[in-house]
Amino acid sequence: MAMAVEAPVSITAEGPTSHTQNQSARFSPYQLRMLHGGINGNRVRNLRGMSHLEAWDVRRQLIRIFGFGGFDIETVSLDLVAEHEKKQGEKSRWTVVYRAQVRLILKDSTGTAIAYFDDGAAGDSVNQPSLGDAHDMAMKTAFSQALKRCAVNLGDQFGLSLYNDGSQDPVVGFSAAHPPQEWKPQAQPPEPEPVDPPVRPEPSAPQDSEESTPAPVPAATASAAAPKPQSAPSNGPKAVNHLDRLMGQVRDCWMNAVALKQIKADATKHQVVNEQVQDPFGNWMPFHQLLDNRIAELEQASQERSAA
Repeated sequence: MAMAVEAPVSITAEGPTSHTQNQSARFSPYQLRMLHGGINGNRVRNLRGMSHLEAWDVRRQLIRIFGFGGFDIETVSLDLVAEHEKKQGEKSRWTVVYRAQVRLILKDSTGTAIAYFDDGAAGDSVNQPSLGDAHDMAMKTAFSQALKRCAVNLGDQFGLSLYNDGSQDPVVGFSAAHPPQEWKPQAQPPEPEPVDPPVRPEPSAPQDSEESTPAPVPAATASAAAPKPQSAPSNGPKAVNHLDRLMGQVRDCWMNAVALKQIKADATKHQVVNEQVQDPFGNWMPFHQLLDNRIAELEQASQERSAA
């Protein structure tokens, strides 16, 4: 929910005067230029075929656009949904679920609150050996997801475009409250913005509970036919049939690293491992590279879950 807040009363020689600023005056031209821009692809992570933002990166972008102290994050409510103990011999494993309601408050350059967004999310921590760690991780996950859901109201810089089939192209583009003639000319030439390396998850961050938005469906997981090589394999029609068969197996085993390794071995045996296929974003690459990339993603996720 977004709520506009009236600007403060100004003090003049004639006494207090109440007024409401227009939206374009509340944010600087450069802030508006950043908000209208598309998201940097290095800020987007792909997990299990879904695109999402890291919560720490959302906070970083809030600081960059609105400044230190330019926003507040308030906990509206925090509720324990479930706490389950599972005995494994003499030891216990804990699963905990929390629900958090969070409010993101934006401020203008004077420190006056001008808008807020409320949203909520549930977060869990599964099969943890420590009850304290299980509670801590579940609360952290719930808060992180709720914050990201609040921030998405600020548009493309905070992941709105990812809901459009994982696209990183801007989907807002224009806002009648902020016509380009009021900010675009004033924001030129833009200050150089930092070029960030690809984001990484927080240490021991829970991966299974990450808020995800739809990404482009991987060619290997699409319900349609598997992608064809860019050109006919050098070994002829039999190689084409082998590649189609293996791509169908990839579609069925996209979440199984062991099965993907077996598919790679089969592809090597039938001499199609170097044939060109499409990755999840439509880029052509050798079949073995598609498999290697996906296997690495699955193994990293497994290691992160084990470390948690």
